[in-house]
Amino acid sequence: MPIGSRRTFVVLGAGVLAAAAGESARNATTPGLPDVRAPGGTLVETRFHTIEVSGLDVFYREAGPAAAPVVLLLHGFPTSSRMFRHLIPMLADTYRVIAPDYPAFGHSAVPSRSDFHYTHAHLSEVVEALINKLGVGRFALYVMDFGGPIGYRLMLKYPDRITGVVVQNAPAFGEPTDGPLWATLQAYWKDGSSAHRDSVRSSLTPEAVRNQYVAGTRDPSLIDPDNWTIDSALLARPGVDEIMLDLLYEIRNNRQTVASARQFFKAHPGQVMIATGVNDPFFPGASMKPPADMSEIEFHPIDSGHFALEDRCAEIGSLTRGFLSRVMPD
Repeated sequence: MPIGSRRTFVVLGAGVLAAAAGESARNATTPGLPDVRAPGGTLVETRFHTIEVSGLDVFYREAGPAAAPVVLLLHGFPTSSRMFRHLIPMLADTYRVIAPDYPAFGHSAVPSRSDFHYTHAHLSEVVEALINKLGVGRFALYVMDFGGPIGYRLMLKYPDRITGVVVQNAPAFGEPTDGPLWATLQAYWKDGSSAHRDSVRSSLTPEAVRNQYVAGTRDPSLIDPDNWTIDSALLARPGVDEIMLDLLYEIRNNRQTVASARQFFKAHPGQVMIATGVNDPFFPGASMKPPADMSEIEFHPIDSGHFALEDRCAEIGSLTRGFLSRVMPD
């Protein structure tokens, strides 16, 4: 049985919901963010759906013409499809944009660990089942953080269905495992011990979540505090912390997937764009820059941190529109 639900989120506090409801009005005047209208001036409506997929309730955001080419947005840790709330209107005048929440993230169901095997491979299978149920054929990917190995599995399984890939602050050419932020995870990956698992638990605290948003940004006042307030509220649901620790442990099993994705990028450089916050302590610019033998890959260093869409969405959205116009079918 599910151990959490959207109803759980409601009872976490009216303050969280009130903050979320007010985000649009504030963001409309925040520098670096796009207008809520699409580039053509049309007011774009995002719809919020929940659909049963493989026996689970999966939430997703959708906008744009139903018959338009599809762009699939895959979010990172510890957030949800909410991270794309500013990007979606920038794309949806031309594309059908779909942004799901994985199980245990956002508004999707939270099956217990005994009922659901929490791995990036399994999350990818859920996303695959979702897009198949929605009748998606070919599509472009936009991947961030966890969305990388989740989306790469789809890309590698169905290369002919992929029209293009945008990579933002995700492993592209191997995990950048240098530095103290990765040292704790590496110790955890090595033995999976309770002691090392408890050490990684510190990455789930509200302060750690806040730091993921503000570290590497030039002006932290541009980052809406609703981000870490909402993420932390969702992480506080019963059992979700253990699920996240399982998924952080499972990163070690993504190495072959990332290595295979690297080979895909090398073979298809024209189908790849990297637009990434280069001040990210997790995925710094040097780790995201295409190597010399992949210099044809389009690379855009963005002066921001891990969640670069929060303060540089206008820039990234414009780059993404330009890239998609080159790789997507008419």
